[in-house]
Amino acid sequence: MKAIVFYEQGEIDKLVYQDHPDPEINFAEILVKVGACAVNRLDLNARAYRPEIQVFPHILGSDIAGEVVGIGSEVDTVAIGDRVVLSPNIPCKQCRDCLNGDENLCDHQQLLGFQTHGGYAELVKAPAQNAIGISEQLSYPNAAALPIAYLTAWHMLVTRAAIKSDDDILILAAGSGVGSAGLQIAKLHGAKVFAASSTDEKLDYAKKIGADFVINYRETDFAEAVLELTDGRGVDVVFEHVGAATWDQSIASLAKNGRLVTCGATTGNIGEINIRKMYQKQITLLGSALGTITELRTIVSLADQGKMSPIIDSILPLVNAQESHQIMEKRENFGKICLIP
Repeated sequence: MKAIVFYEQGEIDKLVYQDHPDPEINFAEILVKVGACAVNRLDLNARAYRPEIQVFPHILGSDIAGEVVGIGSEVDTVAIGDRVVLSPNIPCKQCRDCLNGDENLCDHQQLLGFQTHGGYAELVKAPAQNAIGISEQLSYPNAAALPIAYLTAWHMLVTRAAIKSDDDILILAAGSGVGSAGLQIAKLHGAKVFAASSTDEKLDYAKKIGADFVINYRETDFAEAVLELTDGRGVDVVFEHVGAATWDQSIASLAKNGRLVTCGATTGNIGEINIRKMYQKQITLLGSALGTITELRTIVSLADQGKMSPIIDSILPLVNAQESHQIMEKRENFGKICLIP
C-alpha cells in the first residue's frame, strides 16, 4: 500500500510518501480501506517531538473513515463492505475506569495513529470494537472529521460542563477543528455563543455557522469584550484549549458560578489563577480528555441524521500530507483538513 511515513521526528519534510507493507490483522481486528483521514494538531506534535512515538517508520492519523475489506476470524459485529468510522481510542477494557465506562481515563489506552499506525495510508487495521457504522448519506471526509474534534468538544460541553440552553458560552479559537465543533455543539443545545478567533475571515465563517457574537482576540482583549457584551456579567462557560496565552483572560471572562472546561494547552501548560477571585465567584474548573465510544456513537447518529454537519476546511490527496501540516501550523484552516488516499 501507499502511505505517509516518517523515520525520525522533526520538521514537515520528514513526512515521506512511499510504499509500505499492508497491515496484518489478528482474530479480533478489521482491515479498513481508508476513505478519508482527518488531520489533527496531535499529528503535528507527534511528528515533531512527542515521546510516545517510539517505533519507526511511523504512520500518523487518528481520525479514520472507510470501508471494511477484511475481518478477523472471531469478528461477528462487522462485515466486509461495511462503511465505518473508527473510534480512535483503544482502551484496555480491564481496568476500573474501563469497566465503569470511562475508557478515556484508562491508564493503558492507546490512540490510533499515535501509539499504533494510523490512517495516513491506503489501509489501516483496528480492533473490531472500534468500528461504528455510518450511512451512505455521511461522506467519508465528514465522518473522519468527527472522532477527535467532535468527540472532544462533546465530552467537554455536554458531559463535563453540562451545558444548558440558557448558557452563554465563549468558544476560543473557534476556527480550529475542536473550536468549530464546540461552536456547533453549543448551538445544537440552544446556547448563546461568543466566538473568538484571530482573523475577521474566520469570524465571518463563525457567524455563518451560528455564532451570536464574534471577537477578534488579536485586536482586542477578549475578556473585556465579553464583559462589555454581557453588561459586565461574563459567560457561563469558557471552552478553553489554547492554554497559557489565554488562561488569565479565560478566567476573567467567567460569570459567577461559571465553568471553565479545558482539553488542551497549545501555548503552554502552566497558567496562574487568582484563588480569591475563584472562590468569591464560585468558579468551577473542569479538565476533559477525548470521550467515550458511547458518546461518539451519539455524535455519529446526529451527523447521519443531518442534525450536525462537520466543518471541512479542505480535502487534499494523501500525497499532500506535508501541505496539510503546513496549513495547520500556520492556523489558516477553519474546521478540519482531510486527506484522501
